[in-house]
Order: sequence, then C-alpha cells, then structure tokens
Amino acid sequence: MQKTLILITVSLLTGIFLQAQPTSGGSKGGSNSYSFIEYQKSLPRPGEALQRKEDTLQKQFEAKKLTWPARYMYIRSFKYDSQLEVWVKNELNESFKLFKTYKVCALAGSLGPKRMQGDYQVPEGFYYINEFNPRSNYYLSLGLNYPNASDKILSDSLKPGSEIYIHGSCVTVGCIPITDQQIDELYILAAHAKDQGQDFIPVHIFPIRYNVEKSVKYLESLTKDDHELKQFTDRLEDAFDYFEKFHQVPVVLIGEKGEYIINEASPKKMKPLVDVKQAVVKRPPVQHLQRPIDNLQEAVHQWPVFPGGGEAFMKYLDQLGKEMTAYLPKGVNRAFIQVEFVVDKDGVPVNFKVLKGFKDGDDFNDELIARMEKMGTWQPATLHEKPVAKKMIQTITVEGR
Repeated sequence: MQKTLILITVSLLTGIFLQAQPTSGGSKGGSNSYSFIEYQKSLPRPGEALQRKEDTLQKQFEAKKLTWPARYMYIRSFKYDSQLEVWVKNELNESFKLFKTYKVCALAGSLGPKRMQGDYQVPEGFYYINEFNPRSNYYLSLGLNYPNASDKILSDSLKPGSEIYIHGSCVTVGCIPITDQQIDELYILAAHAKDQGQDFIPVHIFPIRYNVEKSVKYLESLTKDDHELKQFTDRLEDAFDYFEKFHQVPVVLIGEKGEYIINEASPKKMKPLVDVKQAVVKRPPVQHLQRPIDNLQEAVHQWPVFPGGGEAFMKYLDQLGKEMTAYLPKGVNRAFIQVEFVVDKDGVPVNFKVLKGFKDGDDFNDELIARMEKMGTWQPATLHEKPVAKKMIQTITVEGR
C-alpha cells in the first residue's frame, strides 16, 4: 500500500526548516529586511494586536511556567464540543503543554468531513496553517491547507471547496470562528512560532473529544449505521489517543485510498460498504415547491433551527432514512443522498434539489423531496437579528435491512 507522509508532522519531527520570512522584503538579516514578527508589526491590525496583547500573553506564559515565545505550537479543535486548544513547547524532544482553550463560538454543518464546495462543513482531519491574513473580512484569520492530500482523493474531484480559516467575528460558513480578542492571541502566538522557524503549524480537527462520554455517545448515534463515517472517525480517534498518551504530534500517513493511518495503528474491522448503483424506472419529474429567493445569505449569526432543535432533526433524518429503504432500487442496500434546500426567512423549507444520489433516480428523489417538504416550519436564520433565507445541504443515509 502506498503511503504519503503529511508535512504537518515532518515540521515537528525534524526541526530543519529555515527562518520564516515575511510576504515581502528580503532575507532576514539584510539591511532592508524584516523578520516575520517585525513585518506583522508594520501591518495595521496585527501591529495593533501585538502592541495591545503581547505583554499580556508573556505574563500568561510566565504564570503557567512556559517559556515565551513558544517555538513550537499545536492546535486541536473539537467540533461538537466547540473548543479549540493551543499547545506549546520550545524544544523538539519536549512534550507539548496546554496553554489555553478557546470556545469556538459558531458551527456550520454537522459532524463528518468536508467533501465538496458549498456543503458548509468544517473539515475534519490533519492540516497546517498555510496563510496569515492580516486584512481578513473576519478581522484576522489563519488559513488551513484544505484540501489536503487525503481530501483530494476522497472529496469532489472538481469542487472540493477551499478557503478554510480560523478567524474572528464569530460567524461562519464552514470555518472555525472565535472572538476577535481570541484571534488576536492565536495570531500572535502563530506569528512568533513562524518567526522562529515553524513553517508548518499543525491544526488537527476532530468531530468530538473522545474522552467525553456525552460526546462519544452522540458520535456513536451518528455512526451506528454509517460504517464509512465510523471508519473515518476511528482513525481520528487513533491520533487523539496518541497525543493524549505522549503529548507529541503523531505521524500521519495517507493510504492509497485516501485513508488516514496514524503511527501504524491497527485498523479496526469494518463492515464492507455497498456501492450505490443506478435506479430503475424513470417517470416525468414531479413539480415541487419552488420560490424565488431574494438575498440568500451565506454568513449568518444564527443558523436555521429545525422544529424541536438539533437532536430532533437527527432523529427525523434517521427515521426518514428508514422510511426510504422501501424505495431503494433492486440490488442496492445502502445509499447516501445529498439534498440541498433553502429555509426561507419565514422558516418554510423550499427549493429542494438532490445533489448526489442515484443515476436515473427520479422516482426515489421525488418521493424523498415530497416527504422532506412536509418536515415543518423551521426557526429561520438570523443576521443582525433579522430573519434571512439560508441554504442548507444535508446527507441522508438510506440503508436496507
């Protein structure tokens, strides 16, 4: 099996990278050049943040008996638990120590990896910071290298999506948002690590904290009938377990099918998946509820809420998947159907469209949409405390007995 070593681990294991450079200016040490930190100080937002927060950060390090500034930095984010951790150290052979945990203040999509542009999913997997954006629309932001080598194999080949950031402003369309005060600190910490040579600052994004019982039970409920997702999250758990044990970033390999392999951990036995094949009889398409939508919003302060809340929505989707098994074509036992719809500003779900499903599956799609159109009125999304229309993309798992 071919395996590809992800660079985010190499940077921490070798320590052979050259001094980081600013985006403009000559090599460090030249008469007219800046170090990366000096360059950041010359920019309005980072410069103001450094002036306001650097001394405070240094005192926080002293209080925790940490050496300022940290030469190495590692970030872990947990989607369901809405947390982002910052770990630091100053020597390669040292164990990482926790500096701070920030609250992730908004979440787009659901648990599971990002697989296409426009699905509003926050990626899950192993990434590194590849961009410092001092002029972000969301105050300051740190870009991630999505899609990584695994995503390029497993995600939509034409439109996998891009531009995933950790940023401020507390709104999101698939990124990791924290407050402006928090991104100030994170940006400064990352800038210092880069200034000292850490060109690849690892960012690992997990669906849950695997040592929190409530989170584990929620993930189990999502993966009990989705063996592909279960297999994916098990590999992420391998990385979580490794770091919990050693406080070192694990070596991450990528198999020829795009799967993650963590420190040669033994793969768990999974049930084989059945590929979705084409459906049978075609019929003229049924007319469904369509509306012209004005001012469809991408970034909102509050996402639409299903009647009864998030848990009620998951139960609804689970029941819907069971009901639709009767409509699976002969020979197909399992299918993942991706549906797009709009929750209008009055909360009514409209404009349903199957994005991924069966080839020639009009009968199945019409039945699915007809049922989803009766799901009830949502609490609409809000932007600046006003209701707005918001596009939703949801995957429904349909599995026969």
